[in-house]
Amino acid sequence: MYRDKYRLIVPFLAPSVLLYVVFVLYPYIQSMYISLTRWRGLTRNITFIGLGNFQRMLGDDLFWNALSHNVIYLLTIPLITISIALFFAFVLTQGVAGSKFYRVTFFFPQVMSVVAIGVLWSFVYHPTMGVLTSLLRLLGVENPPVWLGNPDTALGAVGAVVVWQAVGFYMVLFIAGMESIPSTYYEAATLDGANRWYIFWNITLPLLWDTVRTALVFLAIGAVDMFAIVQTMTQGGPSRATDVLATYLYERAFLQSEFGYATAIAVSMFLLVFTLSTVLMRVTQRESLEY
Repeated sequence: MYRDKYRLIVPFLAPSVLLYVVFVLYPYIQSMYISLTRWRGLTRNITFIGLGNFQRMLGDDLFWNALSHNVIYLLTIPLITISIALFFAFVLTQGVAGSKFYRVTFFFPQVMSVVAIGVLWSFVYHPTMGVLTSLLRLLGVENPPVWLGNPDTALGAVGAVVVWQAVGFYMVLFIAGMESIPSTYYEAATLDGANRWYIFWNITLPLLWDTVRTALVFLAIGAVDMFAIVQTMTQGGPSRATDVLATYLYERAFLQSEFGYATAIAVSMFLLVFTLSTVLMRVTQRESLEY
């Protein structure tokens, strides 16, 4: 019986496994090898140098500069995004008039491409004809910040765009989770005299924790990437003030033709994401609540 079952499963499973090995597993293994070589990408001459690229990375100030920006995003974007999304989700599940309209409006940025969002916000931040600059001048600010041209404000300006885009998606995700919580819990808490703040912290958030935990992991992974939005808006500038690992990797690979070193950076990003995801899943693990 078991042999008959496997004879039926294997023919259907084999093509998927083969495609996974060829297009996912093999490139990973190949990348691991290339990270141990000196290769310019356009030649067959590949020199094996062992851990030389990783040793070089330790003394590369530009690498650590890019990594520091990823760390800043990692510590801010997930917490800010989840906090705002939870607030909006909780408010919109309290019977607010026009809640469906707000859901669609907040979710709209998620259906736009990252490149389009980057171009749009580049115009919003424009120092002379940008909407934000014009608004600040109307409010009496004589010299509005040059948001993307000032190293002191560029990193935060790009991060704000990422939060703006992501909030709507996670808000809708949290709303779905909140609406699946039985209303009897809320009714019982209300009869006991609990206010909305108490209900949120002691009923809504614990029952929604698995969703929040998943959102935290996905946002953390996104904070380690950040390539599309940074490349579109600032290309890592000004003066490398918004450079992240992905843009630095791109520069080394496609502008400097240092594919071996660039692949080593990519491997370090993979190890960072893998370690980060594992730690977050363990640290945020709680006893599952059933309802």
